[in-house]
Amino acid sequence: MTRTAIEATSAFYQASPGIRLFRLALAASQTLWPALAVRAACRLFLTPLPPKWLHRGKAWDAAWRVEAWPFEDSGVTVYSQPAAPHGPVALLVHGWGGHAGQMLALAESLRAQGMRPVIVEMPAHGRSPGAQSTLPQFTRVIDYVTARLRQQGHTVRALVAHSLGATAAAYVSSRGLGVERLVLLAPAASPPEYTRLFAHVFGLSETTRAAMQKRIEAREGILMPQFEPDAVGPRIRVPTLVVHDREDSINVFADGMAYSHAIRGAELLPTQGLGHRKLLKDAQVLGKVAIFVA
Repeated sequence: MTRTAIEATSAFYQASPGIRLFRLALAASQTLWPALAVRAACRLFLTPLPPKWLHRGKAWDAAWRVEAWPFEDSGVTVYSQPAAPHGPVALLVHGWGGHAGQMLALAESLRAQGMRPVIVEMPAHGRSPGAQSTLPQFTRVIDYVTARLRQQGHTVRALVAHSLGATAAAYVSSRGLGVERLVLLAPAASPPEYTRLFAHVFGLSETTRAAMQKRIEAREGILMPQFEPDAVGPRIRVPTLVVHDREDSINVFADGMAYSHAIRGAELLPTQGLGHRKLLKDAQVLGKVAIFVA
């Protein structure tokens, strides 16, 4: 954990007066009502920020088909181009608090290489219904959308994912998703470490943080360390490209290095000065990803 990561996360969660007030109440409740503090911490931790309504109303090009697919107790939004070449599908996945629009530049770059880009927007993100989501739910969405695309007759060649979406993508790939290429963009290497970062920002004790983690793990039926590079990397058998910026203050560069070392034969593309999200629009990165996938 670096100081820059703490600063970035603090700014992210304390951008509004409401969140700052909630932080004070959460910290105080640990002493007065510990069980309530754990439940409240879980609720905030599983709520994607910034709010999805900030991106829901943005217009999309008429060339894209926007479909709402029911999923579990919420749903996902799937974006595709009917007019795109009838080539193999590249499934694109955004990160935590992200949205489909962030993947548009990549989609266009892949389409130019003869791929059929499909973007999935996770529950509680963008246009998709729901108020909360989880990393395990991200993995189930990827499995489900991939299966439905294959049922429709598509060949899903590549999975390209950003940030927490990349963490989910690595996990499902290690469980036999069956894609031919995997691209991890600024992946997060340690979900437990992020709970510690979250606890630091909100002034939570280690007891509250550990109880929050256990509550989430019990709800989802999976332990957070099972997502870490050393757990998933040796199981990934497909060519993998990892792209990570040396100045990423959200998921540090060491996270990308951890995946590139854990996945046999993985290629690491380090960048400089792009941070966490600019690499999604950088011409050099787009070109490298398109060539690798195609």
